[in-house]
Amino acid sequence: MTNISERLGCRLLAALTLSVVLSSTIQAASAHEANKRVADANALVSAPQSTQRPVARAEKGPYYVDFRARTAASWGHAFVWYGKTSERAVEVAGLTPKGDTLSYVLGHLTWVPSETGASYGDLDPDYLTANYRVYLNETDAKRVFAYIKKLQANSPVWNAETTNCTGFIGDIAEYMGLKVPYRWQRPENFVNSLKEINGGRQMVRLSAE
Repeated sequence: MTNISERLGCRLLAALTLSVVLSSTIQAASAHEANKRVADANALVSAPQSTQRPVARAEKGPYYVDFRARTAASWGHAFVWYGKTSERAVEVAGLTPKGDTLSYVLGHLTWVPSETGASYGDLDPDYLTANYRVYLNETDAKRVFAYIKKLQANSPVWNAETTNCTGFIGDIAEYMGLKVPYRWQRPENFVNSLKEINGGRQMVRLSAE
C-alpha cells in the first residue's frame, strides 16, 4: 500500500513539475515573440531615409522665361512672359507692328514701326495655344532679363517675313543656350517645336561670359 502511494506521489510530482516547465517555456516564447515584434516595429520607424523610395522632383529655379503663343486675327502671335516664380506680376515682351490693321498689312510688304511690350490678348489665358516655361537661377535671370530689355530697345521695326515675333523670341531662346527650330513658322508650331527639340528641359544654366 505504501509503494502504491509513493508511486502515485512521484507521478503527481512529475506531472506538476512538467506542467510548471511547459508553462514557463510557453510564457518565455510568448515574451520573446512580443519583444521581437516591438523590435521590428521600432526598426521600421527608425529606418534611415535612404531605405525609402525617393520622390522625383523637377528641378526649378526662382526665375523663369515662358515662351508662349496665342491666337490672333491671322497667324497668331509669339511672345514671352518672364519674371519671378514667387510673384504674380509678369513682364511681357514680343514684337508686333505698331498701330492699326494698316500697319499689319503694310508689314507684309515692307518694314513698319514696331512695339515690343504686351499686346492685346497676351495676358488672357483663353487665347493661349502653346507655351514652354524654362527656369533660371538669379544670376542667369539677371543676364537674360537684361538681354530681353536690350532686344526690345533694338527692335524698332516689324516685318512679316524677316523681323517678326517668332524671330524675336527665337533670339531670346538662342541667348539662353536653347536649341532653336526654324523660325519662320506659325507661332504655335514654333513654341511646340522649341519645347520638343530641347526635350522639354525645365532648367537652363547659361555658360560663363
